Amino acid sequence: MTNPLAGLFKARQKEAARLDLYARNMRLCGEYLAARGDRSTPGHARLVQAIGVLATSLDDTSSADPFDALLQVGERALEAGEDGPVLALGVTEAATRIRQRSKGAWRLRGLALDGLGRDAEALECYERYLTLAGGTDAAAEVVRRIDTLRRRRACVDAAVAVFPETGSPLRDLAGGRTATTAAVTTEFAAFVRARVARHGMGHPEVRRLLRLYGEYRRLVERDGPADPAPGGSTPIGAAGLRGLIAGRTVCVVANAEEVARSTLGAEIDRYDLVVRCDSFRLRAEGTGERTGLHAVTLRGDAPWEGPAWTQPAGIRLVFGDPAAGWRRAVRQRLSPGAQEHIGDASLRRPLADPALLGEAGWDAGTGTAFTVLRLLDFLDVSPRLDLIGFQPPGRLRPREAEWVMDRATHVDDSKMRIALR
Repeated sequence: MTNPLAGLFKARQKEAARLDLYARNMRLCGEYLAARGDRSTPGHARLVQAIGVLATSLDDTSSADPFDALLQVGERALEAGEDGPVLALGVTEAATRIRQRSKGAWRLRGLALDGLGRDAEALECYERYLTLAGGTDAAAEVVRRIDTLRRRRACVDAAVAVFPETGSPLRDLAGGRTATTAAVTTEFAAFVRARVARHGMGHPEVRRLLRLYGEYRRLVERDGPADPAPGGSTPIGAAGLRGLIAGRTVCVVANAEEVARSTLGAEIDRYDLVVRCDSFRLRAEGTGERTGLHAVTLRGDAPWEGPAWTQPAGIRLVFGDPAAGWRRAVRQRLSPGAQEHIGDASLRRPLADPALLGEAGWDAGTGTAFTVLRLLDFLDVSPRLDLIGFQPPGRLRPREAEWVMDRATHVDDSKMRIALR
């Protein structure tokens, strides 16, 4: 005979387990807030509000659905940035246990794992979401993200296949379920540097390896499809920049008072491409009036809060790290119509990226002028590459100045010119 109380007992057990999961999440939220003190950012304020809604929904007298409130906490945690993905992951681990067929919970858990760089686990969650979501419009974004994660892994596998005898540490790390993007990227960069050091940049297999690493880094910075053109500009990578400067004479002009007070303006404007850096002012007689390329380096903890880049320029290159801050600064500071081309994420750290220069010893404080000069010199497609106004001590850092003078072909003190071609 069937026990009529068995079903009721199991239902009560399930309800108790569900309430315990909610209680654990409230403790997790409380610990998160206690560890962060009083923060005044809008994202943190929205997170605090969402946690309050969750707490209210758990009251017996509330008609609100606590599950929806729980997912809202996860969403706000991701928006808050910093270590918000850690809280979002804790929240979504509970959410996927409370409702195992919730599309929103699996999507959110995938986003949290993705934010923490745990690609393999994120991929599993995205695929689970896709199975539940079917062919909805929202699923299209997840499909693109799945494709990006798979293409990143394919780049690693292809790179290991180029030098299989030495690629096992990279292969083993990338194949690990809990491997993070940061760890794989670091190991991949070390793998590339070691092959370059051993075989040289001219080796055909090294060139193939560099192409794979460059593609991998671009896929780390953004999803596979091209970014929307910010500010109405066309994004360009190293190949696009090379095409735009090939065969053109170039000068990099210092933001120096001596240049502004000079009479070099007309001569500067005769170059095919005039490069200016960071914040600059024009005085036609001294500095010239044309700006073909503007290079700027992001500084400070919140570089996106700086003034918009409104100076007209054919090409704008923005150098900066980390990637998230770089993307936010480009979105917020780029002025529509002020440039025709904008350097994409593959050009945001050219000195340190093995896919481009990958030179050791240049730290994050390297000057903007030297960074863009070194990039232009590396591309090696300009018949003339000059510096104007950089001779007095202090315009370049000692190691930068040493590098320039070691390669200078001519120095003209009367025109404050150092020629590298």
